[in-house]
Amino acid sequence: MSQPRVTMQDKEIFTPEHQQLRETVRRFAKSLAPYSEEWDATGIFPREVFKQAGDLGLLGIGHDPAYGGLGLDWWYTCAYAEELVHTENAGVNMALMVQSDMATPIINEIGSDEVKRNFLAPAIAGDMIAALGVSEPGGGSDVASIRTTARRDGDDYVINGQKLWITNGTRADFITLAVRTGEDGYGGITLLVFPTDVKGFTVGKSIKKIGNKSSDTAELFFEDCRVPARYVLGQENMGFYHIMTNFQGERLIAAVASVAGMEKAVRNAIKYGRERSAFGKPVGKFQVWKHKFAEHLTGIEAARRLGYFAVDKFVKSPKTATREITMAKLFAGDLMQRVLYDCMQVYGGFGYTTEYGIGRAWADARLITIGGGTSEVMKEILAKLENL
Repeated sequence: MSQPRVTMQDKEIFTPEHQQLRETVRRFAKSLAPYSEEWDATGIFPREVFKQAGDLGLLGIGHDPAYGGLGLDWWYTCAYAEELVHTENAGVNMALMVQSDMATPIINEIGSDEVKRNFLAPAIAGDMIAALGVSEPGGGSDVASIRTTARRDGDDYVINGQKLWITNGTRADFITLAVRTGEDGYGGITLLVFPTDVKGFTVGKSIKKIGNKSSDTAELFFEDCRVPARYVLGQENMGFYHIMTNFQGERLIAAVASVAGMEKAVRNAIKYGRERSAFGKPVGKFQVWKHKFAEHLTGIEAARRLGYFAVDKFVKSPKTATREITMAKLFAGDLMQRVLYDCMQVYGGFGYTTEYGIGRAWADARLITIGGGTSEVMKEILAKLENL
């Protein structure tokens, strides 16, 4: 894959230290690429991949060094997200990013020392697998509708309910779990760390998906599961606000990773278009494809700049970056659908196979407009922020 053009602005953003991390991630990602098709076919990838990533420091880039993290700012996470594309496997990337940037940041931010030692540190090292348990059958993007309950009983919470669409769910050692401890709506939700070896916890099934096939996605059940009350993250009934904060990092890493995925797909499609001939000349020489790729490269660059603008705002003022992050995810997600459609089309019949990878990438791309808040939810958020 050709690397994106580097401008003076990028050189000011990304230092030699960022480049060192990029090279580390790229080598790691490329070492996994040969297994991509096999892991998609089996629907899972080896647990050791988490350990390999942990040994390289990739599961705690922004986390507290006291618990094994690197303590670096979000520009390093941006570099990590951009380079993971070289795994050639969106499912692997999804699983790793859930661990590094969705399930553990809130623990790093507000967890007790005990929780950090027992869960965060092993997750950063890759010795434990983490999942984020928010979505339920009756509500994915609608966090306020959570129905899984946690009732205080002495020094424990007793948990009952169900979660759905949980990445890493079939083999997670712990879940950063959202539960209802109070009234209906926003005000009665609490976050806690849930060890999966608790009695009464079961994995219903591993959900078969059209994309991101190598990342396990589970249906989870909780029946009178007891968890120590000291595993609560932050204050009881304040979980909704923590989840909304956590969503910003999740949505931003999705936007940044999507741009890298589009760039890779377009560059590969251009290369293939130069090699495949139709009607006496390379397909890529037809004006229709020249113009499409000129348009898509422009869109990708716009998405990258919007993403970098959001990263800059997030680094400087995380609590005021919602507008920019929401725009970045919305724009990158919707653009990706058009870009991957056209890239797949260039390959003709081969694009409809798994042999060239573009078919799998096309299916994988569909998730970006659904996961972490649908495009429709992004528009609702923006409408409120803009007082529309």
